[in-house]
Amino acid sequence: MARSLDGLVLSPVADQAPGQVGTRTRFTYHQQDGTIWAEYAGGDVVRGHLVGTREGDVLDFRYVQLKQDGTTSSGHCRSIVTELPDGRVRLDERWEWESQEGSGTSVVEEVTH
Repeated sequence: MARSLDGLVLSPVADQAPGQVGTRTRFTYHQQDGTIWAEYAGGDVVRGHLVGTREGDVLDFRYVQLKQDGTTSSGHCRSIVTELPDGRVRLDERWEWESQEGSGTSVVEEVTH
């Protein structure tokens, strides 16, 4: 199992569609036992939160966010946690909106300070 996500800051490696999470978005993760949660913001996202579970290297969570234009959106995501050769954490994500149409995949990686 890859290391704990607690206290890690991750960011997408590529921009999504306009108005969504992108390379300027930063996720700060927390983990306690099998529970995970994070706050995120940046780019088109003013504030976002996710909450869910971790079983081994699989995350299953719901997310909700407020965008710059004042709209909110929510969805579901399943991520696979891996460790990169340089020791950083990577999440390979498969997500789908629940408040609107759309689904896709994305990759987020640990940001080095």
